[in-house]
Amino acid sequence: MDVTTALSFAVVSALLGHEPPPVNSWAALDGPGYLLTCLVNLPVVARRHAPVAVCVFVCAGWVWFIAAGYWPVVNCLAPLLALYTVASLRPVRVAAGCALLVSGVWVFAGLMAEESSMATVLAQSVVFTLVMCRFGVAARVSVERNDQLAALTEQLRREQEEREQRAVAEEKGRIARELHDVVAHHMSVISVQAGMAGYVFTTDPETARDALRTISDTTREALEEMRRMLLVLRASPAEPESYAPMPRLERLGDVADRVRGAGVPVELRVVGEPRPLAPGVELCAYRIVQEALTNVLKHAPAARAEVLVEYEPHQLTVRVMDDGDRTVQATIAPSGGHGLIGMRERARLYGGTVVIGPRAEGGFSVRLTLPTSAPAGREPV
Repeated sequence: MDVTTALSFAVVSALLGHEPPPVNSWAALDGPGYLLTCLVNLPVVARRHAPVAVCVFVCAGWVWFIAAGYWPVVNCLAPLLALYTVASLRPVRVAAGCALLVSGVWVFAGLMAEESSMATVLAQSVVFTLVMCRFGVAARVSVERNDQLAALTEQLRREQEEREQRAVAEEKGRIARELHDVVAHHMSVISVQAGMAGYVFTTDPETARDALRTISDTTREALEEMRRMLLVLRASPAEPESYAPMPRLERLGDVADRVRGAGVPVELRVVGEPRPLAPGVELCAYRIVQEALTNVLKHAPAARAEVLVEYEPHQLTVRVMDDGDRTVQATIAPSGGHGLIGMRERARLYGGTVVIGPRAEGGFSVRLTLPTSAPAGREPV
């Protein structure tokens, strides 16, 4: 672009110089005049790389051209373009200095012309240089604004990518917790029932058949829950019918029945008037009760368990207690295990707390407190 501009200016100036000057006091363009014309216009090629040096060099060549007696208008385009470039790429104070230089050369050209009006020359030197500087500053401001917008766009893109990565990580964590809860609970029940069926297979066939029926029902429910999670992952927004409802608190009786069938007596009590809660709050409470009973089944199979669900005005309190051997229960560190970590993460997600530890009277306790006004925007689908 700059090469084309420089060549175009040189050709136009040469063609203009080829015409007879309007005043006989100016010399006609000859060989040295053409060389000076090239000297003034061709340096424009480097105007973006060294704008101030090009402006000074072009003005020096223009002074030489005028001093040689040639018509100044022939080479006035290149100095104005050089001044515009300085104003668009350099600070205002540098552009002001170059503008004074161009104006000075313009006034020098007026002094060399005997018939010129100095008022007109001064007006031209001021107006033309100010216009070029104004256009140059406007171009620089526009470029700076575009750079800022580009930087802001890039920053927003990075932030969007980070949000997407966090969302993916959170979703992976949620799915992992769901799979852990489903698999751990149902497989624990199946394992206990399978062991019981094998133990009484010949001595008590009816008990063995009951255990196998419990295994069949538990397996079917586990498959249904896993299928629901897979449908959530695979379904498109155009297929809302593929989403099934998540477990709610009214299904805690089914969990208690499965654990009873595995040999652990479970008492389920509800205090207060049950009321509809946010789906995420009910799912959180359901999964924590399920995980707590699964731990009782795995670590204290001879214990008795109690589940207490208390509806309070502004919160939901759930307690899962057992009277198992504390020496056995002590092997479950309150800070370890994916299940206990998952409990705390679930509760924290909905603004609640979980207190896990041994009871003074023996056994173990899990106490969940959830505000019933948990933000619905954080609820899983």
